[in-house]
Amino acid sequence: MNTVDQPLSSRPVSREARRWVMGGRVQGVGYRAFVFNLALQFKLTGVVQNLTGEVRVEAQGEPATLDAFAAALISSAPPLARPHVISCQLIPVRDLRGFEILASASAIASQPDIHIPPDYSLCDDCRREMRDPDDRRYRYPFINCTQCGPRYTLITAMPYDRAHTTMADFPLCPRCRAEYEDPHDRRFHAQPLACPTCGPQLSFVAAPERSEGNTALQACIESLRRGKTVAVKGIGGYHLMCDALNPTAIAQLRASKHRPHKPLAVMFPWLGKDGLQRVREELLLDPATEAALCHAARPIVLIPRHADSTLPDVIAPGLREIGAMLPYSPLHHLLLESFGSPLVATSGNLSGEPVLTDNAEAEARLGKVAQAFLHHNRPIARPADDSVVRVVANKPRLLRAGRGIAPLEFDLPYTLPQPLLAVGGHMKNSIALGWNNRAVLSPHIGDLDTPRSQEIFAQVVEDLQKLYGVVAQAIVCDAHPGYASSRWATKQDLPLRRVQHHHSHASALSFEGGLDKTWLTFTWDGVGLGEDGTLWGGEALHGKPGAWQRVVSFKPFRLPGGERAGREPWRSAAALCWESGLDWPSERRDTLLLKSAWQHGVNAPLTTAVGRLFDAASCLLGLIDTATHEGQGPMRLEAAATLDQTTGVIESLDLPLHEDGQGLLVADWTSLLHALLRDEVPVAHRAMQFHLSLAHSIVAQAERIHTRRAFEAVGLTGGVFQNKLLAELAIRQLNAAGFEAYLPQRASCNDGSLALGQLIETASKMGIRNL
Repeated sequence: MNTVDQPLSSRPVSREARRWVMGGRVQGVGYRAFVFNLALQFKLTGVVQNLTGEVRVEAQGEPATLDAFAAALISSAPPLARPHVISCQLIPVRDLRGFEILASASAIASQPDIHIPPDYSLCDDCRREMRDPDDRRYRYPFINCTQCGPRYTLITAMPYDRAHTTMADFPLCPRCRAEYEDPHDRRFHAQPLACPTCGPQLSFVAAPERSEGNTALQACIESLRRGKTVAVKGIGGYHLMCDALNPTAIAQLRASKHRPHKPLAVMFPWLGKDGLQRVREELLLDPATEAALCHAARPIVLIPRHADSTLPDVIAPGLREIGAMLPYSPLHHLLLESFGSPLVATSGNLSGEPVLTDNAEAEARLGKVAQAFLHHNRPIARPADDSVVRVVANKPRLLRAGRGIAPLEFDLPYTLPQPLLAVGGHMKNSIALGWNNRAVLSPHIGDLDTPRSQEIFAQVVEDLQKLYGVVAQAIVCDAHPGYASSRWATKQDLPLRRVQHHHSHASALSFEGGLDKTWLTFTWDGVGLGEDGTLWGGEALHGKPGAWQRVVSFKPFRLPGGERAGREPWRSAAALCWESGLDWPSERRDTLLLKSAWQHGVNAPLTTAVGRLFDAASCLLGLIDTATHEGQGPMRLEAAATLDQTTGVIESLDLPLHEDGQGLLVADWTSLLHALLRDEVPVAHRAMQFHLSLAHSIVAQAERIHTRRAFEAVGLTGGVFQNKLLAELAIRQLNAAGFEAYLPQRASCNDGSLALGQLIETASKMGIRNL
């Protein structure tokens, strides 16, 4: 309890008392200390108290002063807070002598309004202290305050108190205790609070060597300078790190992790006034990418490299962009500052699994990848991989919701009659929880191909409900019965609803762009099970959530080998050739039996997927034959699509639209195939023409549909629109044609937002209307 008495002479003669219950992000951000000091500023008496996810504020004073105080509770809140007023009421005036901060209590509401803060990057104040030789936390890798440090990855229960975090086993020393209990200190009730005397410590392991504390950090740096790969434990899990300027070290990391081509993220030292000096030396920054890099979430941002960049090509083979990020934890700042140059910082996991968090498990599972480990003894309650952002059409677009951004919380424009759990898809999985008028999207979990991924998936399902105090009463899953998330859902003893894959994509976009609008939404991706049993991925859907109608599709073709085509782009290339009556070059591989199976429809499902068109194009241009990671072909195709100054203007091709027997418009890709096969034309020219033609086709489809059906906006969603070039061409051409075009920003356009779309689509199917 904290109290400051006010002299009797300062007490107002005419008083009233009010109680506010504040919701939103008001825990873990220094809000109670802010309220305490604000009350002193206004000379009010009363109390402030944490509830389960909420904060109760009671204040007494003159009505005009209380009005000003109430406004300041919102307008002057700490930078990381996002408060809103749940309720305000008059209460009896009491004989109080000052303002108090009470110990946390249970919520007064039957359904607590819990908001889980994400993990925050190191603030400027803590960074200055960490660099000050006279400060007692000088070079301490776990320094933090109410405005920075881990939250989501160390919270075990609500309300957010130290006993409900993974710091519970680190008793505060007297000096930290004094800061923790002083409402005038910026570390007042900072739950991760620690110092070298009482807090977590580093340890370095490189058998048979072991060292602790600052010695551990120095040993790690020396290993990195010798070209070793070190698994470094951060806030949400481990990174695999090596010297980003050492091609041999990077090649060794790739070989040991069996990741020959997938791009590797690079962490840059914080240098210069804004921290970006070293980044500017390597990458082409603009105001939008600078803002994204410096955002409090500190995501990975995809940024083009300078032509004379010193970063080796092996970091992102065949690509023009680098996934860059700034240090976000104090440990990363110390590591990068001491090392003095960029480090590769890729997820510490195997085969697309969730990032590892436990010291012993990391050594066991990464022992063949890393030659050393930099551990610490602060437990991680749950994994959180790095968030990934790409600036498209001058706005940061989320590609992966992770540390610093998720859990993503949304306000719904209606009230759900029962709590719903949406379990997303199979790739890039995340889950969503919906209740009352709220929805929460979990951090990125990953691909659900392995037992560990499925184990973490089940943990997040349980965890999210526990943290928010919500118990799901029904489940929503994808219509594809083979997805691991769908199989899990069928085993639960709860009512189950299934949502078609592309309806989920369209509903997630319309939720962000406006549920009141009628949309024409292009849902282009790899594949998703369609309503007719074929594999969709090139559809345009008209309508609103709960009432989507497929109005345009691409000409279907059969995929030889089914799912294998996603990993082997040559199969899609062969399929387009065979579908068009052309020969696939037999000298490239023996396809006699495969073509026979394709002709007879054996393991050759029909698809309309634009993602497979991109795969085929990348193969036909000689960029890739077999993919070693998802999206490799389309990524290389985009990188190749640069205007060759010697060829002049590149014209787009018309993709004819014809109507099938059921009134569906079908776009014919045949002209694309013939253009791709023109070997006398430079690869860059053909790659750009492919993108231009698809963008032109989007506009042509929108114009044709507009003559038949009214719509107010055009949406672009699905994994294909992670392609910056295609998305920007389409948006520009749609705007020029008079259409309002929308690309998701807050949620991803890929399968990471499927769970959110499942919630929105289900609510609409249930007949729930906007408030």
